[in-house]
Amino acid sequence: MKLHNGTLYWPTTNTIELNVKTPKQPKKQYDAIVIGGGMSGCLTAYELIKQGLSVAILEKRKFGQGSTSANTGLLQYSNDFMLSELIQQIGEKDAVRFYQLCFEALDDIEKIVNELPHEVDFLRRPSIYYASDKCDANKLRTEYETLYMNHFPCEFWDESTLSFYMPFKKPAAIVTFRDAEINPLKFITSLLTYLQDHGVDLFDETEVTDTSYENQLVQLKTTTHLFKAKDVVYTIGYETKQNAKKEDTIFNRSYVMVTKPIETNTHWHEKAMVWETKRPYLYLRTTAEGAIMAGGMDENIAEATVDEKDIENYAEKLLQQTQSLFPHLELEVDCCYASIFAQSKDQLPFIGAHPKKPHHYYLLGYGGNGTVYSALGSKIISDLIAGRENDDARIVSPLRKVGTDSLPFSSIA
Repeated sequence: MKLHNGTLYWPTTNTIELNVKTPKQPKKQYDAIVIGGGMSGCLTAYELIKQGLSVAILEKRKFGQGSTSANTGLLQYSNDFMLSELIQQIGEKDAVRFYQLCFEALDDIEKIVNELPHEVDFLRRPSIYYASDKCDANKLRTEYETLYMNHFPCEFWDESTLSFYMPFKKPAAIVTFRDAEINPLKFITSLLTYLQDHGVDLFDETEVTDTSYENQLVQLKTTTHLFKAKDVVYTIGYETKQNAKKEDTIFNRSYVMVTKPIETNTHWHEKAMVWETKRPYLYLRTTAEGAIMAGGMDENIAEATVDEKDIENYAEKLLQQTQSLFPHLELEVDCCYASIFAQSKDQLPFIGAHPKKPHHYYLLGYGGNGTVYSALGSKIISDLIAGRENDDARIVSPLRKVGTDSLPFSSIA
């Protein structure tokens, strides 16, 4: 399926060359095979080789051509579902723990970045989450108190404080600290280089066509070879053919616009990432090249539009919304694209083992915080494969209850 259309930005910035040295034949067997060479797959492979396992990654496209190139690279511990709301849904203990996992994942990503052979534009940034209108100000105050009470680094800004630091007026905002931004394509390209240098076999243009379990090994038939492994991890992103049924997962279309580099962005507090309470929401970040990336205008449509004119029209609307917040800047669209993303009904990722297929695991980082979910999920998967207890796996299990509905694992490949 087509994951995105339009003119992508990150490929124009990526100066890191990935030299994939695909083995002529796979090993007789691997300890673990990761299906999917995007963010989730690479982070999972990283955690597995740290255990000393032999690992291969199978990617049906060329590496970096899937959702990674459309990823906007915002890394935040806050989620689309606020902590105060998540507490109402799954209880205080689990909700706070999930937010802690997201917060810890940012440190884990930074540690990985520091091991990589290339600069990937990872920078710590604050995030400004503003009330789109007055009725959301009290909601933000409640969220701030919940975050603060649970020791997450944050501040509450009223209208006057926000307008002092930023060029726009909004009723209120929460500022969260220790968030980050990254160039996702540089990150994956450098991480794949690191993985290959540390013994991971990379197979691109290799699509899995069938799986079975024989002689205590997972057998993977692909378009190129037969692979065998003790364990297999599906990190297949938004590929609807192999993912949860439509009733389990909501697939949406989103739009992104990137400006031409601007000469100055003064009166933008610490180049903070910006987002809002309205749904669908506008979100903004700066880039290392001096551009502004804006996204939003999500639609409940499970495919990226192929109409370039439509994409340009949405980009113009995003430009106007950005310009209204930063009227002192001269902005012009440089790149624009549409992409699909997915979220579960409870907006938590699906991470865990298949109950009926031995040694099959899944890391599906559905939601607006996918990279962070991938990082925390890779550690859970690593524990599960090693046979270590991990109580956090229960929170994100694909078998968990969502309200009164159960998510049937039988719907997953």
